[in-house]
Amino acid sequence: MFIQVIQGQVSDRGESKEALDRWARELAPGSYGWLGTTAGVTEDGTFVAVARFESREAARRNSDRPEQTQWWMETAKLFAGEVAFHDSDQVHQYLRGGSDSARFVQVIQGRIRDAGRMRDLIRRTEQELGAFRPDLIGGLAAVHDDGGYTETVYFSSEEEAREGEGRELPPGLREAFEELVGLFEGEPRYLDLRDPWLYSRAT
Repeated sequence: MFIQVIQGQVSDRGESKEALDRWARELAPGSYGWLGTTAGVTEDGTFVAVARFESREAARRNSDRPEQTQWWMETAKLFAGEVAFHDSDQVHQYLRGGSDSARFVQVIQGRIRDAGRMRDLIRRTEQELGAFRPDLIGGLAAVHDDGGYTETVYFSSEEEAREGEGRELPPGLREAFEELVGLFEGEPRYLDLRDPWLYSRAT
């Protein structure tokens, strides 16, 4: 799997949603290897979209489509300031991965000291974590080409996620979580999508 993260500041949440709706309606049917997109705007106006593709080559072919170029030229006008792009084909999917049934999505970003150890910790604990946190549907952990990190976590609802956060972890999970947090260089950034926009390829 390959993902591209797009983010920046927007002033109009509705226009941003309309732009992605139009992409899903008009451009998605002719896309190459597109699997789905998770997007939304945080309370401080940060837009973030995580687009999933079968491969880097498929994503590149999409970027080269004239209709994609035209759509982006129009959509880019909705942003105030620079737009950041992060690419990754180092993607680890856990539990059910990305899910259109999520009602709350949290995007966690930062820089990881040891990507291999991060993947090992997630892989080793995912089944126990899934049993302990039924509100957790799944997620995607990705290391960017520039060494950054984006994890997209899907929950059944924010209320249930916050309740789950408040539960005391079993010793094994607590140790793994503390080690995972310690792999970040500095504090990770949390982007809460309370009204996630979820799109996926028709099957």
